[in-house]
Amino acid sequence: MSQVTTHAVEAHESPLTPESWGKLGMWVFLAGDAMTFGTLLAGYGAIRAGALDWPLPSQVLGITLTAFMTFLLICSSVTMVKGLSAIKHGDAKKMTLYLGLTILGGAIFLGLQAYEWTHLIHRGMHLSSNPWGNYLFGTTFFTITGFHGAHVTGGVIYLAVIVLRGIQGKITQEKASLVEIAGLYWHFVDLVWILVFTFVYLI
Repeated sequence: MSQVTTHAVEAHESPLTPESWGKLGMWVFLAGDAMTFGTLLAGYGAIRAGALDWPLPSQVLGITLTAFMTFLLICSSVTMVKGLSAIKHGDAKKMTLYLGLTILGGAIFLGLQAYEWTHLIHRGMHLSSNPWGNYLFGTTFFTITGFHGAHVTGGVIYLAVIVLRGIQGKITQEKASLVEIAGLYWHFVDLVWILVFTFVYLI
């Protein structure tokens, strides 16, 4: 009995596997990133609360377009979940299909954001000025949405690498955790956008 107990639990053994180390690393990264986004949104709220000439976002920004962009990211989270489920069941082809759709959703989102920025710039909105009131409106808008757009770009590249490895047969059922970790990042990016959409565009 004592021999079995000795072999069952070794003092130097770590309960963390390479897969769980990867998840832990991603959670730590996301926690830090959440604080960054939280600081940006809190700063936006503080600046807006202290400004008497802050433009009403619903009258300046394209709410309909941005609502569609939000819906697009939510749909991309659904395809991300389906891609993870597919590889967990050993179906690499379906995984690459669903992740490809996720990438497409992210790419369209970025294209629409580029269109929105171009449209606003042509209307006179810049980092240091805008025709509707407080100049910090443009500063905070481009900083927050640009920072999020950089995250979406990183996510698209990240998922493209996963898809490429899947096509090469390097992502198997046993390595589904790689897709799961990428999914954590993508869902975080989608959740943050919902907060950005709410605080910057709607309120």
